[in-house]
Amino acid sequence: MHKNLNTSFSIGVELPLDNDWTREGQTKRLLQHKPFGVPDMTEHKERIMLADELGFKAAWIRDVPIYDPNFGDAAQVFEAFSYLGYLSACTNNILLGTAAIVLPLREPWIVKKAAATINELSNNRLILGVASGDRPSEYPLFDVDFNNRSEVFRNSLEILKDTNNSKLKDGLQLLPEFKDIPIYVAGLAQQNPEWIGANVDGWLAYPGTPQDHENRVKLWRKVAGDKPYISFIHLDLVDDPNAPIIRHHFGVQTGVEGLITELEAMKNIGVDHIGLHFRRNRQPIENALKEIAREVLPHFQ
Repeated sequence: MHKNLNTSFSIGVELPLDNDWTREGQTKRLLQHKPFGVPDMTEHKERIMLADELGFKAAWIRDVPIYDPNFGDAAQVFEAFSYLGYLSACTNNILLGTAAIVLPLREPWIVKKAAATINELSNNRLILGVASGDRPSEYPLFDVDFNNRSEVFRNSLEILKDTNNSKLKDGLQLLPEFKDIPIYVAGLAQQNPEWIGANVDGWLAYPGTPQDHENRVKLWRKVAGDKPYISFIHLDLVDDPNAPIIRHHFGVQTGVEGLITELEAMKNIGVDHIGLHFRRNRQPIENALKEIAREVLPHFQ
């Protein structure tokens, strides 16, 4: 049975587990002669293993095939499926999610085989998040028309969802089998909400305030019923547990009590899962993970 996200509220992490967007992180990045948005991955194995041991529900990675300095974010640097294979061997329980694979830039049969491989190697821990992509500079390199990515996305998703692999002829097989892998979508992938609600298993919604999510959740429930609604918070967890919530782009600066309040608000409006993003976090990542596991996770998981 696949270890999917269910309707009870849960908390995960978004990789990279680095704080390279802080002042200290920027200083370190400059000393290492790295462009902005390229994190320090030297502690990535130890940190994902710690998140797994501490009981975070899911680890989410992004798919950024080509680093574009105009976007200024290389995500976790490593190629998504290769990295997931590595993470599957380093962890035991944490779900492994993509947020999200850019389908128009990848051959769909290879995506299907790669996902099935990761799912089997990880003991059914993969959540396959997919997207149409939003970085125009990448598309010419893959000989894909950026303006036609909505159609390419639909065609690729059709192949992923076809359990019978009906386009394969003459006894051809895809091994390992792609089965019982939930497919989530980031944003709307150039489609309408009704189509998305009918054709995927969950929604990866862009970060926002609880008020931002309230109408989105209502729309999602209308078109998709009780399928999981997922989002993310860019967190700066400060040492003072009672520090007030100060909002910044895509997230909050606060203490553990403020974080609990924010997560309770998300839960109450119908969000099913929040992935915590730590690149703005000024205290050491290990400290933040341990404090959240000790003080926050018991309230929800």
